[in-house]
Amino acid sequence: MKTFRPLAWALALSIAGPAVLHAQDPNLDNARRVASLRAEPAEISVERGTSTPLSIVALDADGAVVEGVQIRVFGRGVSVDMDAGTVTGTAGGTGMVIASVVVPDDFDGTPAQLRVPVEVTWPAVDRIEIAARSPETLYAGTSIRHRARALHADGSERPEATFSWSSSDETVATVDAFGVVHAHAPGSVTVRADAEGARGALTYEIPAFPATSLDIEGGSEEALQGDVIAFEARAAGTAGPVDDMPITWATYYVPDDTINAPGAAGIIERGRFVGEAPGQYTIVATAGDLVARRTIDIRPRDAIREVEVMGQGSVSHVHTSDLWVYEGLDGRDYAVTGTWGGDGWAYFWDVTDPATVIPVDSIQVDARTVNDVKVSPDGRYAALSREGASNRRNGVVIIDLADPRAPRIASTFDEGLTGGVHNMFATDTHLFALSGGDKYVILDMSDIENPTFVSEYNHPDSRIHDVWVYDGIAYSSEWGNGVVVVDVGNGRWGGTIENPVFVTNVPYPVGRTHAAFPYYQESTGKVYLFLGDEILNRGGAAWAGAGLSGIPREPGQQPTVTSGYIHIIDFTDPENPKDVARYEVPEYGTHNLWVEDDVLYVAYYEGGVRAVDVGGELMGNLATQGREVAVFKAYDPDGFVSNGPMAWGPQPHKGHLFFSDFNSGLWSIRIRPKTRPAT
Repeated sequence: MKTFRPLAWALALSIAGPAVLHAQDPNLDNARRVASLRAEPAEISVERGTSTPLSIVALDADGAVVEGVQIRVFGRGVSVDMDAGTVTGTAGGTGMVIASVVVPDDFDGTPAQLRVPVEVTWPAVDRIEIAARSPETLYAGTSIRHRARALHADGSERPEATFSWSSSDETVATVDAFGVVHAHAPGSVTVRADAEGARGALTYEIPAFPATSLDIEGGSEEALQGDVIAFEARAAGTAGPVDDMPITWATYYVPDDTINAPGAAGIIERGRFVGEAPGQYTIVATAGDLVARRTIDIRPRDAIREVEVMGQGSVSHVHTSDLWVYEGLDGRDYAVTGTWGGDGWAYFWDVTDPATVIPVDSIQVDARTVNDVKVSPDGRYAALSREGASNRRNGVVIIDLADPRAPRIASTFDEGLTGGVHNMFATDTHLFALSGGDKYVILDMSDIENPTFVSEYNHPDSRIHDVWVYDGIAYSSEWGNGVVVVDVGNGRWGGTIENPVFVTNVPYPVGRTHAAFPYYQESTGKVYLFLGDEILNRGGAAWAGAGLSGIPREPGQQPTVTSGYIHIIDFTDPENPKDVARYEVPEYGTHNLWVEDDVLYVAYYEGGVRAVDVGGELMGNLATQGREVAVFKAYDPDGFVSNGPMAWGPQPHKGHLFFSDFNSGLWSIRIRPKTRPAT
């Protein structure tokens, strides 16, 4: 294992994310005089969707206004437009406006900061809509769950509204606090949901129960942990099949090992069943007084495989950011890694022999952080992202890889990218580059000596973190807005690379969507979206990290703590995405991910790099279904944080798994094939 250091290096913090800059003839030297900031008003109350005035001024130690300074402004639960001098409520509840003075790089001290508390109130509920969660007929003796939505006058939905449910005739049907309607007798009944003075209603004409028999069909008698098995309940009466009969599904479990068995080990939803632990599961379907049962034997998935450590390109003096592994134009295999707070260095490695990771060159650019590195699929060029440039123009640096062992800077592009480039995506012909956490810009890379602007996409009121392009569709991870899907050349929605067209938005309630990876699964024909959270704390957890927070900025400091997990969306029908599964490991949080050949590779920060079997239909939490294939944590006593694994990003390449670790550099491992005993 080799340690690779540039001739000179320095630590610096790069601030990522959107910022609204307020300036009148900005002069960074004036910022040295600023002692405090003042907001007018000091506290804000605003209704969601409306705006209210806000001004922020810089003051010196005597309370006099300091003109011509730059003030960076962030909003939580609000959007801030300092040019217009307004704050707009975007999410009900408690928000915050955070402002800080932009100071010169050589400023010694803490820049003046200000926090303005914001209360975002909700508009009145205008109406309530009630709908059944299933399309079947509500017969006497059956039950159907309902969903109520509280809507404002503009059609937006009030999140987490509390409803009071009632029935017009409880002899015909009752409804519980969860919207489940239980029909007792034939007749007419109206189900009502009330919230904040508004009411929604749904009327049923309930017929008599028509069925005399109930059977379970399909499925199988044996399956593996994590396999999704489809059962179907068939009701019939004297007049024949009753195809619209509401069915209530349940399961109970007899474990192989009654001492070590988990408590909850099976999930069933509308006849689709997954067993988490080995044992016998009985599937139960009920309709009125009719009951049908089937038993299925779940066997161990036997997915675990051994990990072989191959090599390491040690970087211990500074944090390592992202990586990209590629086949060079000379036929050999290479990798490039960036640095976080590393004075703009990127390192190039020969990884043809994964057991011997050899540094071949390094390039320094004007940046505090090279957060992302990408290489075109044809190996023609690389791109280095820049944050914290000394002239604040940031942008991307394009690297000519004609000689992979002697990469050279071909060009720099910063038009429209001066706010900092956090992530990118490279194709043979185009580069997608994020701009200041606000949008992505698309560049034509036909001539790497002279990249040119093609187009851009900026989703309104959204903060972007990453973008991934597959089959002419761009999937951008936009924190609280989840994933934004845009046609950038697929054509199904009329989009082209010159004219991106919005397709859909897949919001996610966690509000920390950091990375998205689309994956076509050949065995099922499904398209899955794997979405990763990034949460740099464990707030609310029993072990929140003993007060640890923030990112280590000096060698030897304690590592940060994280939380969050992988959300799995069935995106086969882009018009109707469905949240179907997750991969969640307690006490750790996710970062970047990759899916290849039905294996999910995920950098789970201090939880190490992890490989998960994602073959077949997915449902429930994959971490509890025996689907974990391998876990490797990069303990390095000489790391930036000693023995502090912090996996950043994985990439499979030619039978090996390469990954970057925030605290110890570039690693290569091999997940050995499963060996079967001789027969």
